[in-house]
Amino acid sequence: MGETRILMGNEALARGLIENGCTMAASYPGTPASEILDAIQTMAREEGYPIHAQWSINEKVAYETALAHAYCGGRAAVSMKQVGLNVAADPFLSSAYIGVKGGFLVVSADDPGPHSSQTEQDSRLLAMLAKVPVLDPASPRQAKDLVAAAYDLSETHEIPVMIRPTTRVCHARQNVECRPLSARPRTPVFERNPGRWAATPKFRLILHGQLNEKLERIAASPLAEPVAINDPGGKTRAVVASGVVLAHAKEALAEDPRLDAELALFQVLMPYPLNLTALARALSPFEEVLVLEETAPVMEMQMAGLVDRPLVGRRTGFWPGAGEMTPDVVYAGLCRFTGLEAPAASPAAAPGRRPTLCAGCPHRAAFYALMEALPNGVYPSDIGCYTLGMNMGAVDTCLCMGASVAMGAGFAHTFGSESGKPVGATIGDSTFFHSGIPPLINAVSHGASFVLLILDNGTTAMTGHQPTPALERFQVSAVGKTVSLEKACRACGVDFLEIGDPYEYDAFLEILRRAADFAAQGGGPAVVISRHPCLMDRHQDETHERRGFQVTENCVDCGVCQERFGCPALVRGGEERMIILPHLCAGCGVCAYICPMEAIEEV
Repeated sequence: MGETRILMGNEALARGLIENGCTMAASYPGTPASEILDAIQTMAREEGYPIHAQWSINEKVAYETALAHAYCGGRAAVSMKQVGLNVAADPFLSSAYIGVKGGFLVVSADDPGPHSSQTEQDSRLLAMLAKVPVLDPASPRQAKDLVAAAYDLSETHEIPVMIRPTTRVCHARQNVECRPLSARPRTPVFERNPGRWAATPKFRLILHGQLNEKLERIAASPLAEPVAINDPGGKTRAVVASGVVLAHAKEALAEDPRLDAELALFQVLMPYPLNLTALARALSPFEEVLVLEETAPVMEMQMAGLVDRPLVGRRTGFWPGAGEMTPDVVYAGLCRFTGLEAPAASPAAAPGRRPTLCAGCPHRAAFYALMEALPNGVYPSDIGCYTLGMNMGAVDTCLCMGASVAMGAGFAHTFGSESGKPVGATIGDSTFFHSGIPPLINAVSHGASFVLLILDNGTTAMTGHQPTPALERFQVSAVGKTVSLEKACRACGVDFLEIGDPYEYDAFLEILRRAADFAAQGGGPAVVISRHPCLMDRHQDETHERRGFQVTENCVDCGVCQERFGCPALVRGGEERMIILPHLCAGCGVCAYICPMEAIEEV
């Protein structure tokens, strides 16, 4: 028996990985998966567990790095969010054919809703495409417990295995038993076999056939059999559920005895590949079957034609086609399925205050200067907390990681430098390292003339202040070294590169104006690095003096500081003028630069 701790789902996954011998873990931060690698590093450090755990430059690199460890017989894991799996899709699909020697787990955390993502895509669909088995935990404790089964499955069949938690599993907390950590050293061995590890297309055809055979064996394993959650005896309706919605259904049956008396509830731990034989056997006594899963109809598609009775789910329109399957949605659906009176829908919550950049955020000053230097421009942006620049009118597009640079070039080619329509693209420092370098090289080589503003706050702020390659703490060993953002830009071939602190607003504005002139003359991409630490990052030393400011009687309530600049520390007060809230003010002083009436002064 071990110690019982209350762990977040991501912490439970991390604990399961290192308790089961994972010796290499790699990740790129993305909500809801970010805490997994953080927890691995913290637990391993505290308990002296030997592991190489790294924040990689992006998900593709993370995947390939960890995969090499599994080629050599070690247990490895890679973690990411669902849109990160898109970035890693190339090695993900290819590695299913090639397989592994050691256990290799792919933790892809989905975000139904979505709460913090561009899409609410279902990673199980990509796993089906890749032909990689998926385990779907319903709770933090189950997520930890499934790690052992996943490693066994991976090593037995020499195949990557996906564990797919969702936001409500990743960020829920539960008491979890934690065993002491003990190192399980494995001597790495790389067996030279070019026909497998470097398989050419003809050999890939052979590997594909072997992969299909593996899936057949996996589908017939005990792990793939449905598990009865309650007593199915004498009931005519069954519910087949997977993932966190199974927990919602279980809770609904526990709270409403009418549902428990009507429904037989089965859990599927492995939604792909399904054990269709075992499912058909388990469902044969029932007249109706409801499939409950989130988000896509992955099980429902596989079960089509399985039973000669009604099968309802998302494909039949029973469940909503989009959105999170909350406990209320699940409970109401179970009531409809049984013919019981469904509860009244909860009133819609009143809209809250829209999210905004923090008071004193250096990005706010950078965005304001960008709009002043490139008025009436097109402003493509990227994924990060700086996407909130849309509230200032400084973000026109947001597609996916790294797209701002390529789209900035696309807009520049569309309008042309002689059109007078400037283009100002924005991207964060971490995002630039992730996927901004290839499109910048492309823009240079094709002569796209636009301003690229790199917002360098020295961290990956939106996902919890993970380090970037430009920081020493990105490295996990003494042999690593930092990577200069400006040298990376120079290596891409840019001719215009200047660095400024947006807190020094007037000087920073002049830099942007020079960049705009350079781009307007057709000189290619003009790169400006806006460099100031994130005020919320406790890892960074405070680099600015916190000063006090007040609004004077010169204020005419023009609204520039609140409506255009948008600092939450500035609000309308009495006497028809603005006031500064001292508990929010970061003392950056940028508002004093941008006030047209010079009505804000230092005190």
